Amino acid sequence: MQNKNVLAYILLVFATLFWSGNFIVGKAASIYEIPPFSLNFYRWLFAGLILLPFTYKEIINNLDYIKSRIKIFILLGFTSITIFNSIVYYSLYHTQVISGVLMISTIPVWIIFISSFLNIEKTNIFQLSGVGLSLIGVIFIITKADLNLILNLDFNKGDLTMVVAMFAWAVYSAFLKKDKLKISQIALLEMVIVTGLILLIPIFLIEMSLGNKIQFGKPFYLTLMYVVLFPGLASFFFWIKGIGIIGANRAGIFLHLMPIFGAVMAMLIFREKFMFYHILGAFFIILGITLSNKKTKIS
Repeated sequence: MQNKNVLAYILLVFATLFWSGNFIVGKAASIYEIPPFSLNFYRWLFAGLILLPFTYKEIINNLDYIKSRIKIFILLGFTSITIFNSIVYYSLYHTQVISGVLMISTIPVWIIFISSFLNIEKTNIFQLSGVGLSLIGVIFIITKADLNLILNLDFNKGDLTMVVAMFAWAVYSAFLKKDKLKISQIALLEMVIVTGLILLIPIFLIEMSLGNKIQFGKPFYLTLMYVVLFPGLASFFFWIKGIGIIGANRAGIFLHLMPIFGAVMAMLIFREKFMFYHILGAFFIILGITLSNKKTKIS
């Protein structure tokens, strides 16, 4: 049993490490001027093709069920593949990796808020307080703790769009929790990829029509290989396997490694600096996450 737990911990650490690496590679893609929506399109196109031999039979056998739940599949694909992943890459064109991973680390808190707002799950005063504190942390990062930026509404657009990504993934997670879909995890991922890709095609074509075309070469191929194989597929399977061994609640704790891994790699690779507003933001985010894990319900 202990050996299994150790295996789960290793898998979960690598899953979060690969997801953190997605931010690093996304930032590198901006340096090499790889268009963000095109990168996301090719990422999930190839991930979907790799999964297809393992999923098509189950999808065909459950086609009537999938058709009956097509609206939820569209919502899940739109919020996760079309919006979240695209916007993360777009945001990294304009903001620091450190700011991005700190803001994304608040997603578990926003899942609680959206689940409560949509009556998916009950919440409590500690969790609501956690939402408020995490929001303060995000505001510190967006405004860089500078009153002049607030007064002039002069914000980094990458920080603002990262908020959109943050909420998109929270909506995805909340509805995934609400709708217990009766297909395997791998078939679910394939259907989310398919619906998300279809909705991404118009944005992909618009990006190309504006002259933002991929320069096919070593930087693009290496970037694509990483985002498809590691955060796209390996992290998913590692995460599912880890949850299967130690449970979702304990596994969720490992998500808090993402901002640590992301910040360290950003400082080492891109020489980014952990600024004072990052410290303020991180303080309130950590406080908010801690409070949101309290379980006492409002009577």
